Amino acid sequence: MTSALDVITFGEAMMLLVADRPGPLEQAEAFHKRTAGAETNVAIGLARLGLKVGWASRLGTDSMGRYLLAAMAKEGIDCSRVVCDASQKTGFQFKGRVTDGSDPPVEYHRKGSAASHMDAGDIDEAWLLSARHLHATGVFAAISATTLPAARKTMDLMRAAGRSVSFDPNLRPTLWATPELMRASINDLATRADWVLPGLEEGRFLTGETTPEGIARFYRQRGAKLVFVKLGSEGAYFDGEAGAGHVPGFPVAEVIDTVGAGDGFAVGVISALLDGLSVPEAVKRGAWIGARAVQVLGDSEGLPTRAELNEAGL
Repeated sequence: MTSALDVITFGEAMMLLVADRPGPLEQAEAFHKRTAGAETNVAIGLARLGLKVGWASRLGTDSMGRYLLAAMAKEGIDCSRVVCDASQKTGFQFKGRVTDGSDPPVEYHRKGSAASHMDAGDIDEAWLLSARHLHATGVFAAISATTLPAARKTMDLMRAAGRSVSFDPNLRPTLWATPELMRASINDLATRADWVLPGLEEGRFLTGETTPEGIARFYRQRGAKLVFVKLGSEGAYFDGEAGAGHVPGFPVAEVIDTVGAGDGFAVGVISALLDGLSVPEAVKRGAWIGARAVQVLGDSEGLPTRAELNEAGL
């Protein structure tokens, strides 16, 4: 059976306002409007590579919600399962500018947002199962008490149907009641995934292991077929059924904005594996897209088209 969609993801989109100058957010006087959201970054990246992508969420009917829905639709993403609720507000965030390559300051305004009201009843099972892959993140699970069981349900449905599932922990400590709950919930979700993509520091917190090898082993022992440990500028370590190894990163002349690098890596890995490439080739593509992402201002502006990918030989 041919799948109607290649990849589906569930998650919150937010309007992003990026400061026009470095320094404290309160000193910025002008902002650039962009889209934000871990899942939407991945959806945009995969769609630009020509994959058929579906995204499900809730938005308000306010100007921010209309902007986000139009932006996602413009990328060719199936937004037919996005609910626009006039009684709810769309989340947004501010992001500062830095000049030293560090993570920029980010200020979220998402508590009680439309997306936080999503629950397991919002899952269109037939639509979900029309896809061959699900990309899940720890952000959607963390938004509210109802999105966590919804996240579990999407992953369980896809696994039961024999589809592949990728999971990026994407830790957001401020969204969880306690660090212990975050660790337990994220690790529980990781056991429902085929491909797990933690960052090195995330992995250390979640597993208690200190090395990429130890982190990968932790998730492999709990059922993951493939684990990719992101190492920033050092590339990534991978461990799977066909073996383990390290792929170096791509040199970057100047880091403009680190936000979105992990999502870019996920875009590369997922697209490559769905394209039928080897695991080392998938990591190389992920590292290349992640390196592109840190060289531009927005979260998704550096995500390449298929033509740009082909030009790079990836």
